[in-house]
Amino acid sequence: MSTHGHSPNLCGVLSETKRIFRANSRHFLALSILFLLPLSFAYILYPSLIITTSHTNSITSHYRQSLFIFSYTVPDPSYPPSQKSYLLITLFYLLFWFLFSIFATASITYSTFNGFYSRPVNFISSIKSILFSFFPLLVTVIASQIILILIFFIFGLFAAFVYEGIVTLGIDVDYRSNYLLGFVICTTILILVLTIYLQVEWSLAYVVVVVVESKWGFAPLKRSAYLINGMKWVALSIMLYYGMLTGSLAMSFSTLASYLGGINSGWGFILQAVVVSVLMTISMLYYIAAHSVLYVYCKVLHGEMVFEIADESAADYVSLPVDDGKGPHVLYVVP
Repeated sequence: MSTHGHSPNLCGVLSETKRIFRANSRHFLALSILFLLPLSFAYILYPSLIITTSHTNSITSHYRQSLFIFSYTVPDPSYPPSQKSYLLITLFYLLFWFLFSIFATASITYSTFNGFYSRPVNFISSIKSILFSFFPLLVTVIASQIILILIFFIFGLFAAFVYEGIVTLGIDVDYRSNYLLGFVICTTILILVLTIYLQVEWSLAYVVVVVVESKWGFAPLKRSAYLINGMKWVALSIMLYYGMLTGSLAMSFSTLASYLGGINSGWGFILQAVVVSVLMTISMLYYIAAHSVLYVYCKVLHGEMVFEIADESAADYVSLPVDDGKGPHVLYVVP
């Protein structure tokens, strides 16, 4: 048995995630193609589709106005305005993104958690996990969004009270004032920091739902906030690393696609979309799976895995079932 004394960190989490992928490469490839690749395509194609729809509607509108000028006919009132097209496309995109995100989170989390313990990873079992986790995940997502909406509402109410107070005092509000701009910027930064903080606190909530803890709603959020203590910097690093990676890929695609002429550029656009989608799929896969590994590490850090995977005599060393062919590893957890 080989021992590795180290505290859990970002490199350790990503290394363990990579080991699980290598041991079950075909399984995770199938899940990625089924759930994450469509998400990646939708993510990068949505802006281009909106731009194309806008361009098509503007051309059609100009053509119909020309017909009206020369033939003195009234345009068809059933012609849908561009706003309706945007709304339908956006609603479909959000629904598609929401459903496939839940499918991917449930199946990949379930597979990663079982792969961590070198248990058999079955494709059918991973798909079945979606049925058991869908509604608990749905309720948990709604619960988290309710909290965020309440926070935004409180900040908006505070800003409204401040504005009304200034108006009541008879002070003229200069909307070009640097003070007003500074207030808006500070409020925005505060909301952003608070939102990121809550996302870190809730980073394990969906793992709690999918795994065996049978919690849903607000309970997984509270449970995640407890488990993540001592590992917040690791959770923040995972979120920022893969968030910036995905954002950079999306921005580079949009920039290059605009330069090449957008969706009308033909095969060049399709080839670029495929390459970027594959890279984003890999990023999303690591992001979801890394949180499952982090969940186990957090349980070890809080002493909750001792009776599950180690002897009671092992006070400082917690044995984790990680086998790379050279023998099982031992994770040393520093209190």
